[in-house]
Amino acid sequence: MRTLLNVIWVVFAGFWLWLGYLLAGIVACIFIITIPAGVACFRIAGYVLWPFGREVVPAPGAGAMSGISNIIWFLVAGLWLAIGHVTTAAAQAVTIIGIPLAVANIKLIPVTCFPFGKRIIETR
Repeated sequence: MRTLLNVIWVVFAGFWLWLGYLLAGIVACIFIITIPAGVACFRIAGYVLWPFGREVVPAPGAGAMSGISNIIWFLVAGLWLAIGHVTTAAAQAVTIIGIPLAVANIKLIPVTCFPFGKRIIETR
């Protein structure tokens, strides 16, 4: 079931969201000081492309720098990426088949807004 949901997800939203995260990651990696944000974008891009069967958990040992980075991230990119998720979720929620995809899209918002100090793990 996860594989079927992931395939439907990639077709209807995942690919475009993945491209958005890749673009944000490339732009962040252009400047030396924002490379950690670029790495976070690439990590989230993999999760956004294939979200079912994975979950986000707090990373052990994340310190104060991850909190400061999250604030900067939210102001620069997190808010805009979250708006993209809400917009996509609203479009998906129009159909019955799209409702689980819309729920998954809304579940991506916390990691989109605050990616530092989080890990993405497989659930089995």
